[in-house]
Amino acid sequence: MTTAQENRVNLLDFDAQAMTDWFAAQGEKPFRARQVLRWIHRFGETDFEAMTDVAKSLRAKLQESACIVPPNPIRDSISTDGTRKWLFDVGNANAVESVFIPETTRGTLCISSQAGCALDCSFCSTGKQGFNRNLTAAEIIGQLWMANRLLGADPDGERIISNVVMMGMGEPLANFDNVVSALNLMLDDHAYGLSRRRVTVSTSGIVPAMDRLRDACPVALAVSLHAPNDALRDVLVPINKKYPLVELMAACRRYLERAPRDFITFEYVMLDGVNDQDEHARQLIALTRDVPCKFNLIPFNPFPNSGYERSPAPRIKRFAQILIDAGIVTTTRKTRGDDVDAACGQLAGQVIDKTRRTTRRTISLTEVRS
Repeated sequence: MTTAQENRVNLLDFDAQAMTDWFAAQGEKPFRARQVLRWIHRFGETDFEAMTDVAKSLRAKLQESACIVPPNPIRDSISTDGTRKWLFDVGNANAVESVFIPETTRGTLCISSQAGCALDCSFCSTGKQGFNRNLTAAEIIGQLWMANRLLGADPDGERIISNVVMMGMGEPLANFDNVVSALNLMLDDHAYGLSRRRVTVSTSGIVPAMDRLRDACPVALAVSLHAPNDALRDVLVPINKKYPLVELMAACRRYLERAPRDFITFEYVMLDGVNDQDEHARQLIALTRDVPCKFNLIPFNPFPNSGYERSPAPRIKRFAQILIDAGIVTTTRKTRGDDVDAACGQLAGQVIDKTRRTTRRTISLTEVRS
């Protein structure tokens, strides 16, 4: 923001309730908040003077007290497969990445929720950069706002983005309030009007926050599982030491009581010789027998000094078949955008690490297998 903007309220930070409350504090009626909300999110407008059905006196007031400032894209990369990645400046030398994945029947935007990530999953490029801060609601929803503007509309005038997944940089449930504000806007008919089934939050398994999300804003849920037992998951996904698998599975069952889908998606990155053996698949079947679910197997996407390799295609196929034979819906994610480092696990952005992890420990394969 410019110095002038810093003295004004960024209306991108407000969902419908917060917008209504702020307008009420300015002596304005609720319908004025809805008008402005539509202009900002449905029409992508940043100029109050262009909001023609808003009273001139209010437009003048807004010019003095408010602004509409999305994060600024500083890099725009397009993959040979059509995947598009943006690097968004979020200030103080930090930048986050968002990815748009075009498909025949839908267009999915993958959004970041933090500058970096503190959870330190050993196979994730984002985690290797450490953690700086949570993104604001404006910085989260601003990625969708800006992507809509940059992508334009389809030939029928419809928005190209039909689905949003909170699977970018960061752990969404570690930034709960700002993420929920952004989710509320995604679902609001005066804003983006997405259905709960078309918005997905991915979590590494912060159990109390999963319960909060179920009560506050139940959207589709994906869980980054990646291991079938506590010993291995403690290494791959360290948050497991705090919320082990028995607690995580119980939280998944509770979430399904209000979820818009009747299953949990378990994401499972395929690491050669680490978590991809037949016995691991059988352990997964036992682990999830009481949790209606589907598995999304993710071929590992390499990055420098990761210490891991992608499972061979025949091994992934064999692993998937074991799950399928047990009656579990199982898909293998198609690798998209890896030529521009836009594939799952590759998002890194630019992070000024506040965790003081100047070097990152690479888990040796020997240790992981033990």
